Amino acid sequence: MITGTIRPATQANRFYMGDAKELEYEVDSLLMRHNSSQVYDNLAALIVPHAGYYFSGNVAASAYMTINTKKRYKRIFLLGPSHHEWLNGASVNTEADYYATPLGNVKVDHETAINLTKADSVFTYRHSAHSQEHCLEVQLPFLQCRLGDVPPIVPIIISTNDYYKLKRVADVLKPYFTDENLFVISSDFSHYPSYEDACEVDAKTGKAIETGNVDEFIAAIEANANSGKRNLATSACGEFAIVTLMLMMDGQYDVKHLMYQNSGDIDNYDHNRVVGYHSFAILRRNNTGFTLSDNEKKTLKGIAFQSIKDTLDGKPIAQPIFNPQFSIFNLKCGAFVSLHKFGRLRGCIGHFGEDYPLHEIVARMARAAAFEDPRFMPVTSDELADIDIEISVLTPMRRIQSIDEFQLHRHGIYIKKGFRSGTFLPQVADEVNWTKEEFLGHCAQDKAGIGWDGWRDAELYVYEAIVF
Repeated sequence: MITGTIRPATQANRFYMGDAKELEYEVDSLLMRHNSSQVYDNLAALIVPHAGYYFSGNVAASAYMTINTKKRYKRIFLLGPSHHEWLNGASVNTEADYYATPLGNVKVDHETAINLTKADSVFTYRHSAHSQEHCLEVQLPFLQCRLGDVPPIVPIIISTNDYYKLKRVADVLKPYFTDENLFVISSDFSHYPSYEDACEVDAKTGKAIETGNVDEFIAAIEANANSGKRNLATSACGEFAIVTLMLMMDGQYDVKHLMYQNSGDIDNYDHNRVVGYHSFAILRRNNTGFTLSDNEKKTLKGIAFQSIKDTLDGKPIAQPIFNPQFSIFNLKCGAFVSLHKFGRLRGCIGHFGEDYPLHEIVARMARAAAFEDPRFMPVTSDELADIDIEISVLTPMRRIQSIDEFQLHRHGIYIKKGFRSGTFLPQVADEVNWTKEEFLGHCAQDKAGIGWDGWRDAELYVYEAIVF
């Protein structure tokens, strides 16, 4: 017997069939149109439409059929726009214990929902944002038919055009953007232009999403808005949810376009006023690493040295400019900078987050190692010529489910439990003679402060370091 608060199926008999058997038949029929679709073990997120199934169900089905049904996700995050009110933030449903559909009830991950509101005030709960909203509810029958037993969901409505608030939303969600969770982003695309204009506008928006670059997407939205297309109300009603997703992606994921239609493709529906529907699969890259050429390493060392020298000379810090689409220097990742003088450590500071471009984090950490390491006096101009710079560039983190995935000497480890965390760089293993369990135990105890065995029920992430 189910107990708890149930959000009713408010959109049954509106956006989809209200009878369970008819709904199951409808969804299964849509899914079977794509039964030859490729499934992805590395699926991180989907972008799917949310119109009535008659109009967008076929496009939505093309996305849901890419889910590997043998993979068990821990939870599914549902992100979509508000069609009823302006929130200037994100509303996560902390009231409902279940979402109802004619096919049964889907459990809400109440604990995670509450934790989001505790993590940042940008997350709130507003009942009216969820009670009649269709964009998340219409995804549930697809998940029920495709997965059978649906993992707990985290329903989030995002409604703000404040980029920095969206960045805060993304920052809170990013620790959950791992292999154990699936994100479903709900968005239709062009609203109300002619058929021909919709095809043109939606193609530009879709191409921008395929780049994986949030700036490209925002620029495409703005260009479409200024294009003068008649009756174009928006290029993507789920724009803010898509921006949030792309901020989490950080250029580290591949985007696969799956299908496009608009309402004018449905039984020759009115071509004068249409709505566009895209579907995309966001795929996690299967490797954790990247490479740096000798010239790129030389450039980064030059950036580090110049950052220290400019500070000593009292000059403004030079900001190198790199092509944003093709330069590895714009990849957001962590880095450590170590300074040595006559073979002895003279300073070492690092940053583990993936929130700054590589060139900027190297410059920042070089200055910090030279002037902010509390173990040493600040570096002076007289000794700069004797300073050797070592840079450790950290590849993007990947969460692991078993320590069998962790390789000593190759991987660094990052341990996170609640608000505590700690890390050992890969090269630490070269300096000690620890077993894998001892490596984890020391990191948990000495770095994260969660006790020798604290790693056993903590989140574990691995990464690699390019040291030069």
